[in-house]
Amino acid sequence: MAMQVAVLVSHGGSNFRALHSASLVAGARFAVCLAVSNNSLSGGLAYARVQGIPALHLSGRTHPVPAALDAALVDSLVACGADLVVTAGYMKKLGPLTLARYAGQIINIHPSLLPRHGGPGMYGLAVHQAVLASGDTVSGPSVHYVTADYDAGEVIAQREVPVLPSDTAETLAARVLVAEHQLLPEVVQQFATQA
Repeated sequence: MAMQVAVLVSHGGSNFRALHSASLVAGARFAVCLAVSNNSLSGGLAYARVQGIPALHLSGRTHPVPAALDAALVDSLVACGADLVVTAGYMKKLGPLTLARYAGQIINIHPSLLPRHGGPGMYGLAVHQAVLASGDTVSGPSVHYVTADYDAGEVIAQREVPVLPSDTAETLAARVLVAEHQLLPEVVQQFATQA
């Protein structure tokens, strides 16, 4: 049976789309069982609904008490039979119940070579601006385990992307995103193969 993957997303969900597309390829050992977003209008949720993937909006609006939100997320993940949880552009910290119930089973994709340019405030173009400001000649995505601290979990895999002299934050982000779309499905497939 295919490993069941739940994906947490906040916005457009391009990594979610890449992961779902990879799950449909012959030889894939995983399937997406659930998409959860803290943003009811996210492109990721819209995509999930079109694809027939169960989609949930869970946020401070649906659950104003943080502990209740955390419990609802755990209940949703358990109900779909999630073996692995992927945060792909998910802009909220996970609660202690979720982190405890799925310890070692939650991974995130981050657009820099961690531990460089990670932590609070390091998301989106801010990451790529920091890479350029530091003079790094190489960047790229990292897949890492999720812990209670932003981008602090053990790194599982990385993909290097050269930083070009002509790069802007936007051009670097676009090239790193291509690498993200390759790396994340590869890592999830490795998890599924080892399961």
